[in-house]
Amino acid sequence: MPTPSLPLDGSCRCGQVHIRITKPPLMTAACHCRGCQKMSSSAFSLTVIVPADGLEVTKGEPLECGSHGPDQDHMACPHCMSWMFTRITGIDTFVNVRPTMFDDTGWFSPFIETMTRARLPWAMTPARHSYEEWPPMDRFEELIAEYQAQG
Repeated sequence: MPTPSLPLDGSCRCGQVHIRITKPPLMTAACHCRGCQKMSSSAFSLTVIVPADGLEVTKGEPLECGSHGPDQDHMACPHCMSWMFTRITGIDTFVNVRPTMFDDTGWFSPFIETMTRARLPWAMTPARHSYEEWPPMDRFEELIAEYQAQG
């Protein structure tokens, strides 16, 4: 699986909010849950899991959108409402960034897919690991190591 050249820059659809990734992704994913289907207006959402201190907002100020807490804060451009990234309450070590915001998306492929119990019948991904719900927390370290070994 190719890895992106860092830093990796991107923006929302209208360009009022810009982001930069300065640390390598921990893992990539596709989520089939109903919330992600509705937030993305698609069959699933895509995610790049990056260290929290590896994401910078370099222009503009995103705002909370979608479901506000208590479990997660979805952040979007206040003008075009592009869903840009998500912070999970109680987890300050990583952030989930939408890879379609980046200028370069050619490197992205989901390594895992989650919440497949809600998958639309025709929605398939090339993910190496598939979970009906979330992967067990004790598997995350192993999955991250496997993803990183491929890069």
